[in-house]
Amino acid sequence: MQSQLLPANWQLANLGEISSDISYGYTASATSEPTGVKLLRITDIQNNTVNWPNVPNCKIEPEKVGKYRLKPSDLVFARTGATVGKSYLLKGEIPESVYASYLIRVRCLEGVSIEFLANYFQSPYYWRQITDFSAGIGQPNVNGTKLKNLSVPVPPLAEQKVIADKLDTLLAQVENTKARLERIPQILKRFRQSVLAAAVSGRLTEECRDKPHSKSNSVESDFDFLKQTVLLPESWRLATLGEISEKIQDGNYGGDYPKEHEWQEKGIPFITGTALGSSGNIIKDKLRHISPDKHSALKKAQIKPGDIIFPNRGARDSQKNGLDPISYLIPDSITDGNINPQITLIRTSREVSNLYLKVFMDSSLFLSQHKVATGGSALAFINLSKTKKIALPVPPLEEQTEIVRRVDQLFAHADRIEQQVNNALARVNNLTQSILAKAFQGELTEQWRKDNPELITGENSAEALLERIKAERAAMKPVKKSRQKRTTA
Repeated sequence: MQSQLLPANWQLANLGEISSDISYGYTASATSEPTGVKLLRITDIQNNTVNWPNVPNCKIEPEKVGKYRLKPSDLVFARTGATVGKSYLLKGEIPESVYASYLIRVRCLEGVSIEFLANYFQSPYYWRQITDFSAGIGQPNVNGTKLKNLSVPVPPLAEQKVIADKLDTLLAQVENTKARLERIPQILKRFRQSVLAAAVSGRLTEECRDKPHSKSNSVESDFDFLKQTVLLPESWRLATLGEISEKIQDGNYGGDYPKEHEWQEKGIPFITGTALGSSGNIIKDKLRHISPDKHSALKKAQIKPGDIIFPNRGARDSQKNGLDPISYLIPDSITDGNINPQITLIRTSREVSNLYLKVFMDSSLFLSQHKVATGGSALAFINLSKTKKIALPVPPLEEQTEIVRRVDQLFAHADRIEQQVNNALARVNNLTQSILAKAFQGELTEQWRKDNPELITGENSAEALLERIKAERAAMKPVKKSRQKRTTA
């Protein structure tokens, strides 16, 4: 931080000048055995909190505990690794604990608000210095010497407390706003799933039919692994995927599966699980490629535009309880291609549109049957025989088209809301750093200084505060004993 950015009555000091202790933690192995004391590690600090019951223990000699014991108002810093510079302020009651060697503990002298300092260590000015300290280092780290030389703004003590209080209020409001925004994507996922459920049950297009949904038929489905009662509009029927498909096939090529030397940078697209995105899109950069000759030899599972594909192994649990799409439409841009054994393709007949089939396969009605077919295991494989027996409601073609149109319309609306939420989240994340920057430039307390000149001048000034701290540090230094010269008789 440059001194000219500070208000006139603030001072700039090094962290070592205002600290009573900056020291490394204890080197020991963590254990789950109920022995010794708690050992706080970098990994135990998550989302600015510590779940103390989950913190492991360590064995330590009783005479060493005092040196490494943690107390409320201690600040600990991660001194190495991906989280280098991350800090945590211990508050309230804490169990008997010491801190691990990859942490640095900081204790402040009287006259510096630890809450003020903890907030400064979240600010862009602090992080800029940490980045400079770690520049050009293979493994980022901050040692005790670098931390002692860290520049820290020092306002008068009264102003430090006002800044800390204001930040507590403002940052809590920001976090509450952020938490509410972060819940919206999950709400939208549930909304999309509700839309799909309404689509495949007939409720979404109920007013389009001559006969109301209340006169639905109750159809018994018994397909070896599934016994289920499905309510359908009278104009709909229940069918299996095998009945409505022109082709159902996976990419099980046996010995003809492409070998490592047969992959090419360009050529015919070959779809593997890594190319299946989490939002129902095929990631073109993740496609593999084979030669036209190899493609011609793999006739069993060739795909074409309009085919629907889905992962047939271990895909359901990874889709957050079925709230994300798990089927994929082959776009017109992939005119030819192949799939691997972990993917199944379905090519519909004229009775069912491929777009309606995708709506069904993204719905909970498909997912629930898939779960039954695989026994609920994340690694279970759903074979072609069971895939063909999965039941789906089949509306008239005209109604299928209307269902797809309405689903697209509602999903587009949800997508717009989600984009607005993402934009708002980006602004909220920037707002935190903006508030911290203003706080440590003195902007949050500009009017307070005008209203309270007596609290920032004379004995209450930052300059007088640093002089007292300097005297306190000098008093803490042990007096060196002078050697007496021996006298000879």
